Amino acid sequence: MYAWIFRHLPGPLGVRILISLVMIAAVILVLMEYVFPWASQFSPWTDSTIGLVLPR
Repeated sequence: MYAWIFRHLPGPLGVRILISLVMIAAVILVLMEYVFPWASQFSPWTDSTIGLVLPR
């Protein structure tokens, strides 16, 4: 799949590498800004029990 994407990018090798790096950075940005915060609300590991006062 990655080779197919790389072959279909325009330009010489240097330009294709640069476009690939920009695409990877864009995917990481979208994951960090939107996907991971949305998914964290469904994760049981983000619940904190520090400072929790239990009733007696």
